[in-house]
Amino acid sequence: MPQTKPANTSHLVRRGTKAGRDMAALLSDFGHDLPTIPAPIQRAKESRVFKYAPRRGAARPGRGWSPAKAPAQAWRMTSDQAPVFWPFVSAPALPPTGAQMGVDQLSGGSFYCDPFGWVLRDDVPATNSNIFQIAKPGTGKSATTKAFCLRMMEFGYRTLILGDPKDEYERLCRALGVEPFVIGPGMSTRINPLAMGPLGHGWEHLTAEEQRRRTGIIFNRWLVLIRGLVGSMKIDEQRRVPFGPDESDVVRNALAILTGYAAGNTVLRETTMPRLWDLLRNPTEDLIRACEYGNPRQFLDETRLLRNALGELVTGTLAGLFDDFTNITVDWRAPIQSFSLSRLNGLGDEAVGIALLCMNSWGRGLREIAEPGDLRIVVRDEVWKQMRLGLAAVESFDADLRLSRGMAGEGGDIQFANLHKPSDLLSVGAADSQAAAIAKDLLELADIKILGGQKARVARELDSMLGLGPIAQDWVSGWAMQDKGRGLWCVGDSAYKVQTVLHPLEKQLYYTNEAIEAAG
Repeated sequence: MPQTKPANTSHLVRRGTKAGRDMAALLSDFGHDLPTIPAPIQRAKESRVFKYAPRRGAARPGRGWSPAKAPAQAWRMTSDQAPVFWPFVSAPALPPTGAQMGVDQLSGGSFYCDPFGWVLRDDVPATNSNIFQIAKPGTGKSATTKAFCLRMMEFGYRTLILGDPKDEYERLCRALGVEPFVIGPGMSTRINPLAMGPLGHGWEHLTAEEQRRRTGIIFNRWLVLIRGLVGSMKIDEQRRVPFGPDESDVVRNALAILTGYAAGNTVLRETTMPRLWDLLRNPTEDLIRACEYGNPRQFLDETRLLRNALGELVTGTLAGLFDDFTNITVDWRAPIQSFSLSRLNGLGDEAVGIALLCMNSWGRGLREIAEPGDLRIVVRDEVWKQMRLGLAAVESFDADLRLSRGMAGEGGDIQFANLHKPSDLLSVGAADSQAAAIAKDLLELADIKILGGQKARVARELDSMLGLGPIAQDWVSGWAMQDKGRGLWCVGDSAYKVQTVLHPLEKQLYYTNEAIEAAG
């Protein structure tokens, strides 16, 4: 029987293999072939430019091979210790309320200043609204001050310039339709630092208890002023005229007699510094008895230094300026009021300081009764000239900073003080004196500090007083010195790197280099 060719059984499963056929074989039996996937094109492999070294290095001579891995070490440090690896961390952003001052360089957003708004918020570390600005001359300090005052007017704030020694606010006042008051030799403006202010109004309608309360406030304000004025007079280079409990008692009793309070008058009479000096030179029996002196001679002997110091002021620095009744009417509804003291610069820093002290007392008297919601920015330029008058002058400024929340729940002031360098506070007296200690602590009464451009040495002084840290210190001595209007805004414990931005019209209003430009 002839042999036949065996059928193709390659698709059949051989014994010992898995049973069944795949889908491709099954379709092939019925004449259907599945499409095949084209084979990928083999491309030439590119040479590797960089080769990863083994973790322990190449095991060849000279290749740094190590038989074991280097142990991992953990280090913990602050951003001040490793600023390159851990850059300065910015503080949380402040709420967008108040005056828009410029750009926060760390976040790139707008920076707003709202002192009273910050005090009312629990998430902002500020408990008072006072502002200290410390910056080198020519770095945009006055422009930042004016920009803040002008922009806060949109929120109902008014500005009071209690002494403008350089007439820097004159152009801004006139742009707002207000003419500054000029105080100086030969000028007609008179300011009585012993004015009673609003507390003396309607005296005849007050109860006896209210009269006693107001009298205590008025007399205490006058005593602070006279203590500062008398204490500014020097006996020699090392000693100043003392003003202790005996001098305070004499002045208080003299003021009570001059105002009619000692006689029980229903209406207090306003008095002046020359009248006080005249009464001390010619004491009445009532004054001698009230001060418990035996006779006029004893009174005159015991009060000689006090009397001579007041006489020196009345016939000297205060003559023609603060020696008569106030003859101006201040519109407290105006957006700004300013008192020019530039005519006093020829008399020396001490004369300017005494004028600032008198203006301080007069302005405080007018703010003792403020309407609810009457918020005001009180600008104090060249404040160091006032504080160098002695301990009493420092205490007077210290008292003003503590009134930022207003009086009796009404009103409220933002004290905006401008300084050139921190040593302005430390040079008010000897290093270990009480005046220097109080002046140094004044920084604690301002939770908002604007630190403008400074030289490296001054920046180190700021660091020692405020604990800025090396990064913030470098900003003050480097970045802030590179352009005007730059400063480190310290709000409580938080710091913000801010560039003040001015409108072109503001740049014209705030320009203060006319004298230098004319000389050039």
